[in-house]
Amino acid sequence: MINTLIVEDNTYILNHLNQIISSDKEFNVVASLKDAFEAEKICKSGRIDLVIMDVQTLHNHSGLSAGERIRKNKKTKVLVVTSLIDPDVLVKAKSGSADSLWYKDHSEEELMDVIKRTAKGERIFPDASPNVEIKEMFSNDITPRQIDILRRFVKGMTYDEIAAELGISKNGVRWNLDQIVEKGGFNNKHELLAAVIENKLIVTTLIEE
Repeated sequence: MINTLIVEDNTYILNHLNQIISSDKEFNVVASLKDAFEAEKICKSGRIDLVIMDVQTLHNHSGLSAGERIRKNKKTKVLVVTSLIDPDVLVKAKSGSADSLWYKDHSEEELMDVIKRTAKGERIFPDASPNVEIKEMFSNDITPRQIDILRRFVKGMTYDEIAAELGISKNGVRWNLDQIVEKGGFNNKHELLAAVIENKLIVTTLIEE
């Protein structure tokens, strides 16, 4: 039996994951939790083989940070399952926070395949985060540099602060933001910010520890 821990702050999704995983005789669901940091405490017992974890859990506790700490016990595998399309999520998962990552918009059959393969020691990651429609553009229409600028703008940094941190001019910051506004058909930057947050393209609220 594969002793499994499920971590998801959405009650409906948590119950759904519990149902589909418990129906497979290979798996024993030890607990279903909403908080990634609580999952860490259970994993210290050493009896958990697989953690299936959301990125943004209860109290905004980061499943990525918890996953990296859990994986220090080589016996425990971590599969991150998320709806966040922020490219940084995939990068951090690949760099040590997870054994695999999968997106929630896939079918149950695909998810169970990834779960089983991860439990057996495979590392499975998509090539890129999902390309979603945001008003009149797609998320992939925003360049990596523009994502960097947006991320800092969402955090409330000024043009001067963004320019200094990224090593570009203040006019360069303004130009890139104006380009995204125009490309997406937004009325202003405030509407743009609301859209990227609503579509989970930029995530800045995760608590690491």
